[in-house]
Amino acid sequence: MGINNGSEKKALILWYKSMHMTLQRNSLLALLILTATVLVIPVTGNSQIINEKTKKKIHVGIGMFTDIYMGIPKNIKTRTINQGFQAVIAYKVPFGKSNFGFGVGLGMSIHNMFGNFTVKSYTDSTNLVKIPDSISHKRSKLVMPYLEIPIEFAYVNKAKFCLGLGFKVGYMLPAHTKYVGDDYIYNTNDQLRVKFRNVLNLDRFEYGPQLRIGYKWFNLVGYYQLSSIFQQGKGPDIYPITVGFMLRPF
Repeated sequence: MGINNGSEKKALILWYKSMHMTLQRNSLLALLILTATVLVIPVTGNSQIINEKTKKKIHVGIGMFTDIYMGIPKNIKTRTINQGFQAVIAYKVPFGKSNFGFGVGLGMSIHNMFGNFTVKSYTDSTNLVKIPDSISHKRSKLVMPYLEIPIEFAYVNKAKFCLGLGFKVGYMLPAHTKYVGDDYIYNTNDQLRVKFRNVLNLDRFEYGPQLRIGYKWFNLVGYYQLSSIFQQGKGPDIYPITVGFMLRPF
């Protein structure tokens, strides 16, 4: 049974509007929607969107990672583990019958920088300000979600061992800070749980090489970001080195 074109277009429009609002309000939820959307694409019957041959070239991955931040100001300390999340959809093209191939994809990652700081933004500069030792806090972080396009050259042998070397370019979606702890704003005895979205002077583009080593559906991944988190001359020269794992069962 075929899909009604009018109903399909209407559903796609509603999905797009929902996704757009979600990206602005909740990056983690957007990441889950991106993953779930791929997993529920109908591929059976006459409503088949992609054929079986093409389906085998599409890979879906989800994973976790931590960021090691370089260039942190001397008076600021970041956590050892700065956990983040990522999801990617990749289309692989083999080079003939060889074990080598090329892939391009679309993904989303959410990077978190935890530390003993708050973010102060002005029109021409943004700084990380140390939280005084007298103020107790459970959590303070800068959240940076990215929409990404990765490309990769990969080797996969018959035993399903894979080695991939590639490059990634990303665009930063609306970032925000989150703080949980003593009231440092009004100096009351209340506990604060606040989120600020007015983080200025961020470099909207990220790029750098990435490496993937895996066996079957389990992969270790690494990424070296060449671009700074903040615009040059308008914030500290901080950039992350990312290491983590990715599950690619599809």
